[in-house]
Amino acid sequence: MEEKVKYELEFVVHSSPSLLYQYISTPSGLSEWFADNVNSRGEKFTFIWDGAEEYAKLVRKKNGELVKFKWEDNDDAYFFEMKIVVDEITKDVSLVVTDFAEEDEMDEAKMLWENQISDLKHVLGSA
Repeated sequence: MEEKVKYELEFVVHSSPSLLYQYISTPSGLSEWFADNVNSRGEKFTFIWDGAEEYAKLVRKKNGELVKFKWEDNDDAYFFEMKIVVDEITKDVSLVVTDFAEEDEMDEAKMLWENQISDLKHVLGSA
C-alpha cells in the first residue's frame, strides 16, 4: 500500500462556533452532512454511506473546538480532524480539516471534502 500524505483544507463558515461544533461532534449533526447515518456508542462511531459501514474511534475532543477520529481498519498514523478556528480580529469562523490521502488520490480526496463542507454550509444556512 502506498504511503498516505497529510493535507489540510480551510473553509470559512458563517456560523457560530458552538453551532458548528454540534454538527462536527455529534452523530445527529454528522448525519446531516457527513454521512447518510452516524451512530455512536461511547467513543466508537459508525459512519454509514450507501449501506456500507465504516468504523472510527473518537480519539480527541476539545469542547467547542476540535474533534479527531481514527478509522478502525487503518494504520495508526492516519486520522481525520476537524478544528474550529476563530480569527481574533475579524471574528471569522473557519473549519480546518486535516486528513490523509494517497498521492494519486489527493485531488479526489480534496474534492470530496469540498463537497461535504458545501453540504454542511447548506445545513447551517451559511452557503
